[in-house]
Amino acid sequence: MAATIRRETIGTTAGHRGQKPTDVDAYTLDTGEGLAVVVWTYGAGLVEVLVPDREGRTGNVVVRLPDLDAYQDRAANPYVGSTVGRYCRCVADGRFRLDGVEHRLDRNDGAHHIHGGSLGFDRYVWEAEAEAERSDGLLSLRLRLDSPDGDQGYPGALRAEVRYQVSPDGSLAFEYRATTTASTLVGLTNHAFWNLAGGGLIDDHVLAVNSSRAVVFDDQLIPVAGPPADLTGSRLDHRVPKPVGDRKLDNCFLLDDPAWAAELHDPASGRTMRVVTDQPAVGVYSADGFTGRRRSGLCLETGPLPDAPNRDDYPPVRLDPGETYRHRTVHHFSAR
Repeated sequence: MAATIRRETIGTTAGHRGQKPTDVDAYTLDTGEGLAVVVWTYGAGLVEVLVPDREGRTGNVVVRLPDLDAYQDRAANPYVGSTVGRYCRCVADGRFRLDGVEHRLDRNDGAHHIHGGSLGFDRYVWEAEAEAERSDGLLSLRLRLDSPDGDQGYPGALRAEVRYQVSPDGSLAFEYRATTTASTLVGLTNHAFWNLAGGGLIDDHVLAVNSSRAVVFDDQLIPVAGPPADLTGSRLDHRVPKPVGDRKLDNCFLLDDPAWAAELHDPASGRTMRVVTDQPAVGVYSADGFTGRRRSGLCLETGPLPDAPNRDDYPPVRLDPGETYRHRTVHHFSAR
C-alpha cells in the first residue's frame, strides 16, 4: 500500500477562557507498511498509534478518549497524548527568577505550577501543515502555536513547533522547536499513555530505563535539595528489564547516556517500543491517578528535569532571543 496523509474535521472547541470556538482537524499519517499515526490539532495531540503485533494484527498502542468533548474536559483528560508546554514539568511555588527578576506563573497544582498552567499548550488548537517526503516514504506533520508575552506568567512571546514524523521502518519521531522575543523557559514533551497490548492494564509490560539515578521528591512531587538518588539495587533500578507489576511509578529518571532512554515490551502481543532522545531525563508515570482508567497506560515523557528553573545543579532550561530550542525523541516499534 502507498503512504498517505488524510485530513478530516472532527469537531469544534467550546473555547476556554474567552478563546474563540475553533475547528479541530484529525490527520492520519499512514505508512502503508503497518504503522499509522493519528494526530489532532487540539493540543497537537497524539490520538492513535497503530502498530502490528507478532501475528501482524494492528492495534492502537496509546490511550485515547472517545471524543473531542472528553479531551476538553480536564477532569477526564490528564493531558492524554497532548503536547505539553511551555514548561512540561513542575515549577515550585509557581515562581522563578531570570536575570534578577522574579516571574510568577499560573498555579494550577495547589501552590505549584505544572505542565504550562491551566491554559497550557494542551488547551489550544495548533496550526498544521502536512507533507509527504516521497523519496524515502517519510510522512511529516508540522504544528505551530504562538504563545504571547505573559502567557500563564511566562516572559517573552514564544513561537512553538512540533513535527511528527512517521517512517515506514516503524518509527515515530517528535521534533520540537521554539524561539522567543525575551528570555524565558522552555521544555516541551508529549504526554501519551502507552499500552502496547492495545487495552487492559500495563502491569504485565516489561520496562527498561537507561538510568542509575532518579530525582528525589517530597510529598508534593517537588524535588528536594541534594543530588539524585542512586538506584542501584533498588526497586526503581530498571537497567535490567523487569515487569512493571502493580507498583506505582511516578518518577523522573536521569539518563546515563544518549544511546537510548527506555524500552517497553508487551509479552502477550510481542510489541516492543524503544525510545531514543537527546533530552537529559525521562518521566515515568503509571497512571495510578487516571480517574476511571487507572493503570491503563504508561507515560514515558522525555524532557528537562522538574523544577529546573530553580535548580542551578540541573541542566538549564533557559531560552534567549536569537536562540532556537530543540528537542528530538524517536519511538522505534517492532514485534518479537
